[in-house]
This record gives sequence, C-alpha cells and structure tokens, in this order.
Amino acid sequence: MIEFDAVTVIYPDAAEPVLSGVDLRIGEGELCLVAGPTGSGKSTLLGAVNGLVPHFTGGLLRGRVRVAGRDTRTHRPREFAGHVGVVGQDPLAGFVTDTVEEELAYGMEQLAVPAAVMRKRVEETLDLLGIAELRRRPLRDLSGGQQQRVAIGSVLTAHPRVLVLDEPTSALDPTAAEDVLAAVTRLVHDLGVTVLMAEHRMERVVQYADRMLYLPGDGRVLDGPPTDVLAGGPVLAPPVVELGRLAGWEPLPLSVRDARRRAPALRARLAGRPRPSRPEPGSAAALTARQIVVRYGEIIAVRKVDLDLRVGEVVALMGRNGSGKSSLLWALQGSGRRRHGTVDVTGRDPAELPARKARRLVGLVPQTPSDLLYLNSVAAECAQADRESDARPGSCRALLDRLAPGIDDAVHPRDLSEGQRLALVLAIQLTAAPPVLLLDEPTRGLDYLAKARLSEIVTELAAAGHAVVLATHDVEFVAGTASRVVVMAEGDVVADGPTVEVVVSSPAFAPQVAKVLSPDPWLTVAEVEQALT
Repeated sequence: MIEFDAVTVIYPDAAEPVLSGVDLRIGEGELCLVAGPTGSGKSTLLGAVNGLVPHFTGGLLRGRVRVAGRDTRTHRPREFAGHVGVVGQDPLAGFVTDTVEEELAYGMEQLAVPAAVMRKRVEETLDLLGIAELRRRPLRDLSGGQQQRVAIGSVLTAHPRVLVLDEPTSALDPTAAEDVLAAVTRLVHDLGVTVLMAEHRMERVVQYADRMLYLPGDGRVLDGPPTDVLAGGPVLAPPVVELGRLAGWEPLPLSVRDARRRAPALRARLAGRPRPSRPEPGSAAALTARQIVVRYGEIIAVRKVDLDLRVGEVVALMGRNGSGKSSLLWALQGSGRRRHGTVDVTGRDPAELPARKARRLVGLVPQTPSDLLYLNSVAAECAQADRESDARPGSCRALLDRLAPGIDDAVHPRDLSEGQRLALVLAIQLTAAPPVLLLDEPTRGLDYLAKARLSEIVTELAAAGHAVVLATHDVEFVAGTASRVVVMAEGDVVADGPTVEVVVSSPAFAPQVAKVLSPDPWLTVAEVEQALT
C-alpha cells in the first residue's frame, strides 16, 4: 500500500537531512505507530505519504514514495485526497466550514459523493466518534478535544484507504482517546484501512500497533514489531514498558493486562516498602477564587466553582473534554469570560488590571500556543520574553534548551513542530515566573524526555513558592508532577484531593503503574525504582 524507496528529505538551510535513505513497505490493513523525540521528523514522514512533503512544505525529496501505486513525484497532494486522509496536529487550522455537520460533509462534496451517501456517512461517523450531540455546534465553540474528534471524522467520511494521524489523541481525555482508538482499530480490522499514527503518548497506542516506526532523530527509521523496537536500545518508551525493563520482564509488556500477569512477584518485593513522599505546599494562599461562573450563551461552562491554590502547590485540573477546564483557567487569568465570582491574587483581581500587569500575577499558556507567538525568529521571541519579564538576557533561551534542545535561533516559530512551538511558549511564560502559572494541555506534542524536563521545571517553580495549575489529560504527567488533583464535570468540581487518592481510585485517570500494581498505591516507575534501591 505504501512504499518508501531510499527516501531522503532535507529542508532549505538545514545542515542535515530530516530523513535519510528510508526504505519502508507498509501493507494494507496495518496499524503503524510512528514515534520518536520532538522534532525528529515524524511529521515529515507522515507528510511525505501524500506529497505534502515537499510539494507544500518545500525542501528536497530524493527517492520515491508510492501510495496505492501512485507516485508522489508525479501526482499532486490533491490527487491523493480520495485515497489518503490526513489529520494534522492542530485541528482548527484544517477546518474550512462553520459547523460540525458541514465539516463532516465538506470533503465528500469535493469528491462528488452522492447526497444520499453523504448523509448516511455523516450519521455513521457521528455515532462512531460519539459526537452526535455536537452536529450543529459551531466548530470554534468546541473544546480542543471535541475539535480533534471532528477533524478525524471529517476525513473518515471519505472512506480513505490510508489514514494518516498526527497526534490524534493529544487533546483527548482518556475515555475519549479509547473511543477514537477503538474506532481506528475497527477501520483497520474490518475495512483493511492502513493507518500511520504519530503519537507521543505511546502508552495509549502501542498495544494496538502491528508495527512501530521509531525515528531517533538522526534521519533513520527503525522498523519492526513494537516489542522488538522497544527492546532494541535507548528508545523512548511508555511507563508499562519502562516498568518491564526495571523488573527484567521478557518479552516486554505492551499493555497493562500483559504487565499485571507478571506483577505479583514485583508487588511482593515492594510489600512494606514506603512510597516516596512529595514536598508539602505552604499554608499561605497564592490564589483564592469564589463562585466562578462562565457562560457562553445558554451554555454554562463553569458553575459557581470555588478554588484555593497554595504557595508551592502543583494542582492538576482534570476531566473529560468540555468539562470546563479551559474556561476556568481563562476566568482565573482575568482575560476570559467571567459572568460572576471573584479572584484574589495577593489582594488584587487580575480581571481588573491592565493585561501586562495581570500577566505578572497570573501567567497562562493556552491550548493553542501559537496565539502568543508574533515575532520572526526564535531568538527574537526569547529576547522579547527576557525584556518583558525583566529577566537576565538568555534566561528564556536556557529554559527552551531544557525543554527542547537544539532549536536554531534563526528559525521562524511557524516552522517549528507543534511540540517545539509549545516548548517555546512554555519557556516564554516560565521566564516571567508569576506567582500563579496556569498551563492548558502543557504536554501536548512533547515526548517523554521533554515532559520529564517540564516536570523538573514545574517542581522547581513550586519549590520557589509559585503555584502551578496543569489542565491536562496526561495522566502519566500528573502522576509524576502534581501534588493535588481537581476533577471537573459539566462545570462543577466533583473531586479534589491528593493525587494518589484521586487517581488511584479512578479507572479513567489512573496511570499505568497504578493499574499494574493495584491495589498498592504506586504511581510512577521512578517511585518503584527508588523503593527498590
């Protein structure tokens, strides 16, 4: 179905090719997980499948890429529209209509699908992805996760033979991610669709993959069954695999179910050993919010929420897509809608201050970080951040190098990968180091190493007296970083307590290690390793 023959891709002004001499043969009905560090070339590999690389992105492609017998050198990307469905990292950037139903039908209209067939496929896709209640909603009013499901649905309606997904579950809550992956695997098993899926949250996908394509970042592509690739060297791996490496299990487990079968001996070794403690936050209040209400027309996104943040506290804000997490963050920051309620940060309400002064009290990294980038180079963005924050020159750049090393100063922010762009915005906001920092989906597009670095930075900020709120669906990041978890549903707070108490008792929000070693309250591989040494 997909053939890569000696494919090398190099972009203008780049010192080294992103892909070098890649040979691949991907058959019909295979689910391939594409993994690797941020900026290693995953999006380039996916873009080469339908000719977006190099016809749209620029650069030079040597070698040959064929899909269903069509050569990307002689066929333009539009000629692959009926064969290859592509969902990018930023769903909103790909929308061309106003409502959900219109977006699902648009691609079929361009392919001249009969009206009766279009209606049937729209209904099937709405049910398949669980978004029937959204059919008439404006796309811009949806949460990030809801937008992502619509984006996937908009390409599924065309019934492509190849489906290319770039971070398809990054903005989805765990339950919604499982639903989307179940739909994708159904397409693979029942209809023979070939799927290439780039995903940093490998713990969600690897157990379903037939093959794994791992890009270490030096132009190569390691190809093979997931167990072989993950066992073959210093490859980024999900927690269940890291736990298997620590315990010496062979073959390595790919799922919680596989690991639980071998866990009794490990649980016996851990019996009676104390779980490492986490630093306690201070008693002083960093932010106090009372009776916060956010409305969008008839929709109440946040319902009379009270929230107290303490100095030195890292709080994870969790809940399904559309539960009100982002709306609450914007209300706390002061620039979002707030129909009712008060926010107090050191005696002041950010909503009553000029924007620049409000940012000094409460910093916010939104779900779409590119909204905060407006200069022509990475160096200019970093220098501006240092000036606005009255920080020592080079502070922002140093933070960026910790999160995503190796980004060229001269690169335009729009030419960065999604993960690199997020790392840049995180560095800009972290440079200001306000008393309260709000991060909305801060790990989206980040690999495991970058998330570990972000966790270190967040922990350091908390130790220095800052309060940090992480609105996220990344249960593994929460398990290793947050001291407290607040769960929202339909605008209400339905759970609030220490991380270990909230996530271990939740089937949806429990990390892999907690599921494997249940009922013992272990959260991360690092905790297990520390207890065993």
